[in-house]
Amino acid sequence: MRFSLFVHMERVSAEQDQRALYNEFVELAKIADAGGMHAVWTGEHHGMDFTIAPNPFLNLVDLGRQTKNVRLGTGTIVAPFWHPIKLAGEAAMTDMILDGRLDLGVARGAYSYEYERMVPGMDAWDAGQRMRELVPALQGLWAGDYAQDGTYYSFPASTSSPKPVQEGGPPIWVAARDPNSHEFAVSNGCQVQVTPLWQGDAEITKLMDTFNAACAKFPDVPRPEIMLLNHTYIAADEADAQLAAEDINRFYCYFGAWFKNERPVTQGLIAPLSDEEIAAHPFYTPEAMLRDNVIGTADVAINRIKGYEALAYDEYSFWIDSGMSFERKKASLTRFIDQVMPAFA
Repeated sequence: MRFSLFVHMERVSAEQDQRALYNEFVELAKIADAGGMHAVWTGEHHGMDFTIAPNPFLNLVDLGRQTKNVRLGTGTIVAPFWHPIKLAGEAAMTDMILDGRLDLGVARGAYSYEYERMVPGMDAWDAGQRMRELVPALQGLWAGDYAQDGTYYSFPASTSSPKPVQEGGPPIWVAARDPNSHEFAVSNGCQVQVTPLWQGDAEITKLMDTFNAACAKFPDVPRPEIMLLNHTYIAADEADAQLAAEDINRFYCYFGAWFKNERPVTQGLIAPLSDEEIAAHPFYTPEAMLRDNVIGTADVAINRIKGYEALAYDEYSFWIDSGMSFERKKASLTRFIDQVMPAFA
């Protein structure tokens, strides 16, 4: 099993300086590179200080100049916000600048807050259909002289300009949960990225079972790779782990508030949640965070991740976004590199 870092520039308070936050984002990526991680992933979001990432290609090109070995991935591009020709060209240019280190993660997106601003009237189903039309178009445009007459995208014969450095284009990773999305990814020769949410290790097993069923349905397609994205905190001791569980619980409560899209947003920041609202959440609790995520000392993390390795996950991605201070994130990541990763060498 290999390891990667999933990281964003996240802002939780109007007092935080955005340039300083970006510098911290870069520093975490450099630690991952120096520590021997396989990749660094960062996504796309708009109008939300919760995750500041308007164009991940800009971030990845900058990281490409400040790292040596890590692959650099979009985790993920929000497919319905892009025209296939534009995305094919920008991804190919990024791959060229990065000397073939790009991985392209794509998803339908999660936030109606973004949908109603970027593509008014679009819902999650419509977004998923746009993604399913975009992925084969990317592959065709990278091959060249590809025309499309689709529901959402129609254009005459076109070729990505420039062409990617990697033969056939950067690996495409599809964020998948239900059987249909797994089958779409596998049948189109894409890798798969899964994120468990609130059902613990049972969900991680179920996601792998869904992936294996999709692979079995398309036996003529070479087995793609599958990556597990999970919130992770390597604690100094049990008290530190409990504090991290409380912080990540708060993060998920804010995630849920953004997802519901019911609270006012001012200057990119959602109206604060009270301690009472966080405590009253129907299924997010610090105890659930400890159950559903890898939060604990190094030995706890090793035991949990060994189980995921046994399920045949190819990559474990350390999701570091949490609203914590840079110092705590750095300490956790360093402990993961120094104390956890050697157990999988």
